[in-house]
This record gives sequence, C-alpha cells and structure tokens, in this order.
Amino acid sequence: VQLQASGGGLVEAGGSLRLSCAASGRTLSLSSYVMGWFRQAPGKQRELVAAFTASGATHYADSVKGRFTIFTDSAKVTVYLQMNGLKPEDTAVYYCAARLPHIGQYNVWGQGTLVTVSS
Repeated sequence: VQLQASGGGLVEAGGSLRLSCAASGRTLSLSSYVMGWFRQAPGKQRELVAAFTASGATHYADSVKGRFTIFTDSAKVTVYLQMNGLKPEDTAVYYCAARLPHIGQYNVWGQGTLVTVSS
C-alpha cells in the first residue's frame, strides 16, 4: 500500500484542520492495516499523535487528547485526523503510517503534510 497525506496548512491558534490519508497504488483499502498519525516538529523527535489499536480502539498522545480525533470513512479507504483547538505547539509535519496488525512497527509512511499554527 502507498499512503498520500494531505490537508495541512496555516491556521490561527484555536482553529481547526482535518488531515486526510488515502491509500493509493494497487491497494485502495486500509482495512487490513493498523493506522496512525505521527508528527515531527523542528528539532524534535517524531512522536505518535493518534492511532488505532489492532482491536480498533483509539489511542491519543496526552498532548492532543480531547482536541484531536482519528477516524476512517466507512469504506476504510481514507483515515482522517480532525484537529480542533490547535495550539502553536502543534506546529509540525504530520505523517500517516500503516502497519500490519501482527507487526509492532509502522512500515508504510505517507509523505508528510505541514501544519503551522500561528499565535
């Protein structure tokens, strides 16, 4: 599977953005994969922001709980990250990633989309 992330941009603090991650190539469904969103801010390590577990539950970093939501469309072709109440510290390149349920590491990555939150 190949992943295509989009939806980043410049937004004022308190605003919202919705990121999308679509499957492309020979595989158009993400139903066989466990999906997650990561981000990397300048000078910082990449961190997990939100993800599905293998059982379909959701997991969020403490810094985004209550503000971000990960969800998929009914066909499981696209995974979204709804980001509300954005803060300047959310500024980063956001990546979607996929892994197979029995593999712990994410091994398929999208190209990243830049989110900039102005104060």
